[in-house]
Amino acid sequence: MLSAQEIERYSRHILLKNVGVKGQKALLESKILIIGAGGLGAPAALYLAAAGVGTIGIADDDKVELSNLQRQIIHKTKAVGTDKTESAKQAIHEINPGITVKTHSTRIQPDNIMDIIQEYDFIIDGTDNFPTKFLINDACVIARKAFTHGGILRFEGQLMTYVPEKGPCYRCIFEEIPPKDAVPNCSQAGVLGAMGGIIGSLQALEALKYILKTGDLLIGRMLVFDALKMNFRTITYRSPNKTCKVCGNSPLIKDVRDDLTLYSQQSCCNTHVETSSFLTT
Repeated sequence: MLSAQEIERYSRHILLKNVGVKGQKALLESKILIIGAGGLGAPAALYLAAAGVGTIGIADDDKVELSNLQRQIIHKTKAVGTDKTESAKQAIHEINPGITVKTHSTRIQPDNIMDIIQEYDFIIDGTDNFPTKFLINDACVIARKAFTHGGILRFEGQLMTYVPEKGPCYRCIFEEIPPKDAVPNCSQAGVLGAMGGIIGSLQALEALKYILKTGDLLIGRMLVFDALKMNFRTITYRSPNKTCKVCGNSPLIKDVRDDLTLYSQQSCCNTHVETSSFLTT
């Protein structure tokens, strides 16, 4: 049963027929991991906390820098120089002190990702580099974990969601990590701060819908947002790539720890730049 205080806090959720008391209890019992407490992870964490997600994991090995504050709204000026995970934890508890925050103040790598993601129901990829994005994808496919990918650059953003056996994964679409410096990141090309709020909030929405088992997720669909034209468009990928190295008919990647060169910048790639050039910070 929900307490009187929980009923009051989550009353606007409980009014929704797609949520109700049952759905709110599911949120309170859920565990969601956010990898990257930056431009995307910051708004996602705040909305998951407000929604009453019972356990939120935050994985990041960086410290808060002054240049982060233009878009990473979970961090305050006084947090500059502190661990992003601890800064995020404090902000989350200021919104909702009743939830559990687990911090993973380490770089996500092949030798630790499987252990970190295993206890979570859903993963949010808010990272800022291609090797880690591919690593998250491959680990989630192997561990049968649902996740949402997001990226932003300049005035553009994108996101998609993967659910095991229900659609293509990130590697189905992009196949290989692009060459180093082939695609600029936000520190090189810039990004409008509010872009993180838009795409990160949509990632949180996908996570909440997954836990609530309601609505249509972005499975097999890449949602692309152009802020200058104020235009959303959807690119549809009908089915998984049969030759995908991790979820295809004959997968070559069965353990992310087997071949560490898979998660280094590649010398060549088959990635289409238009839909692979958005990174987060």
